[in-house]
Order: sequence, then structure tokens, then C-alpha cells
Amino acid sequence: MDAVLQALADGSRRTVLEILREHPATAGELAAALPIARPGVSRHLRVLRGAGLVDVRQEAQRRIYSLRPAPLAELDAWLEDYRALWRNRLDALHTEVAGQKANRSHR
Repeated sequence: MDAVLQALADGSRRTVLEILREHPATAGELAAALPIARPGVSRHLRVLRGAGLVDVRQEAQRRIYSLRPAPLAELDAWLEDYRALWRNRLDALHTEVAGQKANRSHR
């Protein structure tokens, strides 16, 4: 999971994932959508592949990259405990605010 978090820490890599979420793409297509040169895109793709977030397949002379959602699902499952913590705290806050409003209306 550390490799996934490190890969997601970069805005350009997140943009690549957003593009690949919509459709598979070549490195050239990704480079056209980003403000960086193709060698930079290739480096980002290497990091994403290393984190298991991207698959690549060869079609003739082209490499087609696609999103691998499994590592994101693992990250989502890990984050669920933290979401539950915040939900509980927000529910408690809501209860407290509602109780204070009720007390004010009974005065």
C-alpha cells in the first residue's frame, strides 16, 4: 500500500489515473493531455506500473495503458475505518447540536 500512496502523491500521476479511468491510452495520448514531455509521462507510468495501478498491453508498435483498480480498492478498504471514525464523530456532533437547539427552544 505504501507504493500506491507514494504513486498517488503526485498530481501528474493522479491525472494519468483519471484519464485511464475513462479509457485506455498510449503514452503519447497521455503526454498530449499533460503539461510534461513524453519521457516524463513514461517515468510516471513506470511508477504507476510498479505500484500495480496500471497495466500495459502491446498492440503492434503501440503500448496501451489501462487502469488496474484492485490497489485502489485495497486502499479504499483501509480508509473505511477512518471514514467510520469520522462518521461517528460527525453523528455525535449532530446529536449535540440538535440537543442544544432543543434546549434553546424549551426556554
